[in-house]
Amino acid sequence: MAKTAARKKIKEPKILTFAWTGKDKAGNKSKGTVDALTLSEAKIQLRKQGINYDKVKKQSVSIFSNKDKPIKPIDIAFFTRQMATMMRSGVPLLQGLDIVGQGAEKAKLKKLIYDIRADVNGGSDLSTALSRFPQYFDDLYVSLVAAGEQSGSLEAMLDRLALYKEKSEALKAKIKKALTYPTAVIVVGLLVTAILLVKVVPVFEDVFGSFGADLPAFTKFVVNLSEIAQSYWLYVLGLLFVGGYFFRRGMIHSKKFRDSVERASLKIPVIGGILYNAAVARFARTLATTFSAGVPLVQALESCAGAAGNVVFHDAIMQIRNGIAAGQSLKNAINMTGVFPVMTVQMVAIGEEAGSLDSMLDKVAEFFEASVDNAVDNLSSLLEPLIMVVLGTLVGGLVVAMYLPIFQLGQVVGG
Repeated sequence: MAKTAARKKIKEPKILTFAWTGKDKAGNKSKGTVDALTLSEAKIQLRKQGINYDKVKKQSVSIFSNKDKPIKPIDIAFFTRQMATMMRSGVPLLQGLDIVGQGAEKAKLKKLIYDIRADVNGGSDLSTALSRFPQYFDDLYVSLVAAGEQSGSLEAMLDRLALYKEKSEALKAKIKKALTYPTAVIVVGLLVTAILLVKVVPVFEDVFGSFGADLPAFTKFVVNLSEIAQSYWLYVLGLLFVGGYFFRRGMIHSKKFRDSVERASLKIPVIGGILYNAAVARFARTLATTFSAGVPLVQALESCAGAAGNVVFHDAIMQIRNGIAAGQSLKNAINMTGVFPVMTVQMVAIGEEAGSLDSMLDKVAEFFEASVDNAVDNLSSLLEPLIMVVLGTLVGGLVVAMYLPIFQLGQVVGG
């Protein structure tokens, strides 16, 4: 019995939203909302704010509300930017966490910030408090905050971290845009074709049966294809679901399979170039951020490898790390991998000689981020006419195949 109770998941307290009406500090009629765990706690908060409330009740949550939505990386980026702004403005850390927590729209993010604040108020460093939530703050994030605390430049480090997170999320959004567009086109094209084959073509087939004449070869091909689709569409759909399930499972549980997919992704026409440039930009941005924070180069490269996002670059960065540990210059170590473009090698060489490696790496990151942005825009422009050709061929071909016998019948009748 005790074991069963021990295995039960302890539910975290849920933050609720309460709507209130009453008078504000100036005695004017007002209304608003307040977040709290219970109704009594909400009333206490309102009294502390000097609000003389008449009515306080729990607010119903719409399905479109983002109150209970999960915390996303972009939320962490926004939190970091807010904290950087607070610290740079001279607001104390605890007060800054209070202000950011009160302004958070998502209940889970609000609770996360309040938990961090409670740890800091209890005597923990900010980096220690953040390390309790590795699902939101990775080792790189925590180590950079710790470096900022030790050097007495936490506000500057938070500003640098905010820029890093914002750039990283913007880069991810561009890659998603590049991958989503062609995928959506392919799915829509196949879906329209399947509907025509399963629902529309059989209607024409019944009409053709009353003609009592031989059908054109192209029409016969489409009719046969329709019969196959009608007989096996459930199997095809099931195969797609099973294939998708095992693909996702393989990506999660099989390193060998995941590595093979990541290597193959770099060889995809157009898309592969975007992924390659994004990986170079991510490497340069991460190394610039860690190096400027005073993190030793070998340790900084380990962080870069963890944030690489592709096994090809992960292995190349670890090779660079081993080369640095063996006494090579960064330029030679990068050049030896044969993975990074010549521009990156040359910019790193200039940065090493001038003592401005972080600045040069920032420029490399900006260049390749701009390359990704341009490539995504060009891809969108390139796909628009391609979409018309593909959909026109699929749908137009089926329509022509269905009307060919009618055209021939018209010619016979007219003759």
